[in-house]
Amino acid sequence: MEKPTIKICYEKTIIMSKPILGIIGGGQLGSLLSVAAKKLGIKTIILSDDPDAPAQYFADVFICGNYHDKKNINDFTKLVDIVTYEFENIPFEILDSIHKTKNILPKPEINKLIQNRISEKKFLNSNKIQTTKYSLIKDKNDIIENKNLLPGLLKTTTLGYDGKGQFKINNINEIDDNIDFSKEYILEKFVDLQKEISLVITRFDKNQYEIYNPIENIHENQILKYSTIPADISEDIKKQAIKWAEYIAEKLNYIGTLCVEYFIDTNNNLYANEIAPRVHNSGHLTINAYNISQFENHIRAVCNFKKIETKQLYNARMINLIGEDILEYRNKKLDKNVFFYDYLKKEIKNKRKMGHVTIIE
Repeated sequence: MEKPTIKICYEKTIIMSKPILGIIGGGQLGSLLSVAAKKLGIKTIILSDDPDAPAQYFADVFICGNYHDKKNINDFTKLVDIVTYEFENIPFEILDSIHKTKNILPKPEINKLIQNRISEKKFLNSNKIQTTKYSLIKDKNDIIENKNLLPGLLKTTTLGYDGKGQFKINNINEIDDNIDFSKEYILEKFVDLQKEISLVITRFDKNQYEIYNPIENIHENQILKYSTIPADISEDIKKQAIKWAEYIAEKLNYIGTLCVEYFIDTNNNLYANEIAPRVHNSGHLTINAYNISQFENHIRAVCNFKKIETKQLYNARMINLIGEDILEYRNKKLDKNVFFYDYLKKEIKNKRKMGHVTIIE
């Protein structure tokens, strides 16, 4: 596919009836947000530090450069009316500097809170939302002192996703010598897991939501592999998951789409695992399963568009295509109920999300 012209332009005399949306990050989420925005007649401008970012194929304007470069930030900010982002690991200082002149949704303060797994857990617990037991870990001795949390998962408090910066530890004899203790970690106790679910919700304003049915997820090597909607869970669990997600969104005064990931143990107890302040991988199947996808609802919310009732049209299953999985589908003839999405990433890498397939039923 031919790349769009990379051109930075700003014409003050043109009056736009719809806002120009800036998106920080050029991965698959940025691509799918750009597609949803185009459907609504909204121009998108991507800022990415990756010259091969796939979102450049779908955005109207693509700006590539270091996020810390003030010129890049200024060029980007001049072009847009509203800003959102596709990933949460953006330094708060950068978002805050943009927010001084252009509205960023979700707000930078929300992103700062959720960037750190300790502050995220404290936020959840302070609002009486149950999580697994955990502790801050600064060195090997902290793990030994918290051996009651084993078996558990050791994660960096910041950054890290799809299994990166994470170590499974069953007992103190399994502490990996390769763990870099110059970083801070959180040690989370494993629960006797029955299943994992996610709840995708879009908040438009106070008590104004569109909520998707809970999604059941299966991970392989700590990377999401399969998602199914609706999740096979009890009505009580569904109501609790929705109640907590609504409460989180309201407490944060959140605008846009967010996802809350949950664990369910074998005794049918619900635990909030993580909050994603953005559209979410598990919600990709909403593109085909619903009349309005998580991406479109996010665009509608941050651009202050009218909220439209969101309805599930089909049950659906999604398969994440990891690494070379993508090769099987690029030339494959598909049934009419199967939808293939190639993220157009330049290089196939092990454990890299290259695309996904959704099957509607």
